[in-house]
Amino acid sequence: MPSVHAVTYSLLRRQGITTVFGNPGSNELPFLKGFPEDFRYVLGLHEGVVAGMADGYALASGRPAFVNLHAAAGTGNAMGALTNAWYSHSPLVITAGQQARSMIGVESMLANVEAPQLPKPLVKWSYEPACPEDVPRALSQAIHSASLPPRGPVYVSIPHDDWDREAGDDAELVVAREIEHAGVPSPTQLERLAERLNGAENPLLVLGPEVDARQANGLAVELAERLRLPVWVAPSASRCPFPTRHPCFRGVLPAAISGITAHLEGHDLVVVVGAPVFRYHKYAPGRYLPAGAQLVHVTGDAGEAARAPMGDALVGDVHATLEALLPHLEQSERELPAALPAPAAAEDGEGRLAPANVFDTLDALAPEDAIYVKESTSTVEIFWERVAMRHPGSYYFPAAGGLGFGLPAALGVQLAQPQRQVIGVVGDGSASYAITALWSAAQYRIPAVLIILNNGTYGALRGFARHMAVDDAPGLDVPGIDFCALAQGYGVEARLADSREALARALQEGLAMDRPLLIEVPTLPT
Repeated sequence: MPSVHAVTYSLLRRQGITTVFGNPGSNELPFLKGFPEDFRYVLGLHEGVVAGMADGYALASGRPAFVNLHAAAGTGNAMGALTNAWYSHSPLVITAGQQARSMIGVESMLANVEAPQLPKPLVKWSYEPACPEDVPRALSQAIHSASLPPRGPVYVSIPHDDWDREAGDDAELVVAREIEHAGVPSPTQLERLAERLNGAENPLLVLGPEVDARQANGLAVELAERLRLPVWVAPSASRCPFPTRHPCFRGVLPAAISGITAHLEGHDLVVVVGAPVFRYHKYAPGRYLPAGAQLVHVTGDAGEAARAPMGDALVGDVHATLEALLPHLEQSERELPAALPAPAAAEDGEGRLAPANVFDTLDALAPEDAIYVKESTSTVEIFWERVAMRHPGSYYFPAAGGLGFGLPAALGVQLAQPQRQVIGVVGDGSASYAITALWSAAQYRIPAVLIILNNGTYGALRGFARHMAVDDAPGLDVPGIDFCALAQGYGVEARLADSREALARALQEGLAMDRPLLIEVPTLPT
């Protein structure tokens, strides 16, 4: 009779999950015993980095990523990264080793007391099998739960003495299971939505990360062109759902109630596809919608539809819905929106580059299909203005704003998309949260180009301080960090680029390398 260990690896192999992101402890060693040769283990030196790499891998591959954490302490270390994974609908299958069953009740060292409660509410489902025989079924449920819409992380705590136990006569049945999701609105629902779009005088389209995740970018372009719609990207977007050089593209909506309403002014119908309505951040109260405007929300997440404060919603697969909707739409006679003008030139400082000029250099030299993993929160608008993104899966950003995403996620994305060049653009404050990711980059020779924008301060926090009229708060500056020295200490080559010419040279060098390169760019504050 097969062991729990054997059936689990058969299950993972059948589901195409052969990469394990982890940081092991004693509770995890029995799972890792006899690690199969056709599997790959990616070690991170901190569980936040482990979860961040897995997050990037899952988002870029479109498949579940397997994470192995160490008991309660390791789970706790990963929780910050889980906030981003939760809001980006990242299908992470997180396992954590538990003490031997007979030692849990006495709360021995490394016992994870009430383990299923620990990661909530940042997981879709959390469980500890009641007996060893239930482990393979529980892991099967975890994989399918993470993959079904709305996607998201799941968590399974597994006692370490379960792995050598017999799995039971029917354990192999879970290995062969497949679950598929089909969610298309009814013809009546599609006709009602088409009537509203065809009849609107001045409609507007807002697109979110689910469009990119469901590879519906091309359908969104066809929708915008047929109806001649101005297209905004939803606030705090973690992916790029629409080509940024298309004439319909207007930019990214601000993450504030009054700011969004100002951009919606004059439009009678707002159609939001694949995004929450809305992900606000800055407290700037106002009306949710301008007078005379109606809103329709198309989403695959019933929870997002239910909690929206306004508008009607249609819950279904975004790709299937747009594909079924397009034949019902009439070609508009409105003028196609005029392309946005080129942004104004920016001036560099003495030994410091304007972020705009960093992004202009990237846009000029990076491959057309480059993937950007960005975590410089004070430069979001500048980046979207200046960098052309034409292809699906070209942009990833922390969905919840939890710092420490950029460096590890860039590595995970590069592992998932080895045929495309990944460029991480990370602020100095963000990079410091997950600097040990550089060790993993060096050890696995992950050829991402990692650009650190070093302005010596928490730039986004400075912006909030101005907005909130707080001019005397301590702890907003982070001077004196030498990222080149840190990189070299972890085994990653590094270059300091304090001029546009030096940045161009370093970037060209990094794009030609088969290993990681860190480029530290001193920048002006925004």
